[in-house]
Amino acid sequence: MEIIHTRVAMHHNRQRVLLIFDYDPLLVGKIKELPDRRWSKTLNCWHIPFRNDYIVFLNDRFNNEITFLPSEDMNNEYSPVQKENATEQSEFLREPENMSGKLGTEIPKEFEEILKLRRYSENTVKSYKSHFSQFLAYYPGHAPEQITDEQIRAYLLYLVTKKNVSISYQNQVINAIKFYYEKVVGRPTSTYYLQRPKKEKKLPVVLSEEEVVKILRQIINLKHKCIIYLIYSAGLRLSEVINLKISDIDSSRKVITIKAAKGKKDRISLLSDRVLTLLREYYKQYKPKEWLFEGQKGGQYSKKSVQNIFKNALLKSKIGKRASVHTLRHSFATHLLEQGTDLRYIQVLLGHKNSKTTEIYTHITKSAFNKIKSPIDSLKLATNE
Repeated sequence: MEIIHTRVAMHHNRQRVLLIFDYDPLLVGKIKELPDRRWSKTLNCWHIPFRNDYIVFLNDRFNNEITFLPSEDMNNEYSPVQKENATEQSEFLREPENMSGKLGTEIPKEFEEILKLRRYSENTVKSYKSHFSQFLAYYPGHAPEQITDEQIRAYLLYLVTKKNVSISYQNQVINAIKFYYEKVVGRPTSTYYLQRPKKEKKLPVVLSEEEVVKILRQIINLKHKCIIYLIYSAGLRLSEVINLKISDIDSSRKVITIKAAKGKKDRISLLSDRVLTLLREYYKQYKPKEWLFEGQKGGQYSKKSVQNIFKNALLKSKIGKRASVHTLRHSFATHLLEQGTDLRYIQVLLGHKNSKTTEIYTHITKSAFNKIKSPIDSLKLATNE
């Protein structure tokens, strides 16, 4: 039996049902509510008992969003109602038929080895492996070297037209495929071409200074306060703040050293007097050993914990914007620009390689717009309008 949905895919071994899907915190939250659910480190997925009552329960929790495709020998495990629902919801399963093969296909070991030798980040390795595994699953029975450029383009066309993936997702898939065929197999770039989509030019969400104050006031816990204050005050990425070590804080020079940041480059950023005072108080109370911010059982503080701190503060502040931890970094840059800081210095503080990346903040700063008067304000209209 195999159960596949555009968001969730499931496979079973008659005893347990494996839940395989692209990471979604809402889905994970629902799965954690299931009785007797377990996490497999080996398979890197959740799994539950393969019993009819569990499947019904799972369907209820997902509001019947999961499509079932039972094999012939397992038809008796499901009621006629479930079979009817499976038929009605099976559009994804018919496009294309060869996607009914095993998801999570094993990839050549050289793929991961070369990624690690080239010092790609853990997140990138995980992402590339996932994308390439799903690509291979699209052509079951084909060795990777047998897959042609035309077949690769057909797969990408399927992702765009049938799966409706985002531009960012499509580019990640292209990067994973290109890495294997160019860096592992050694195909010349000139004979392997994929049309990349134009990336959407979206302006980042930015909080006003007043909104930042509202959010920061919601955080009471000293460690939580230090983390969020530090992110905003120095324009740090989420990964950068949890990778900070005690030695990275230079109180005498009032700078923070961010090591091996994006692009494997070191840089420095601002150490606020207010944040330094908080950090000194935090150090006396928590006494971290290696990492500046450590979990309850030692080791690095988790990204998820930082995201939860911000999410809770955002909810309590009742600010309606779709903000994230990274929004604080955007806000840091925008507020510096509005205060008159030279764009070149902001580029250095953020660690942007290209100045054009930093220039995006010139499109959202309010200081320049405040000097511009709308033409309607100069019109002599009736006084009662």
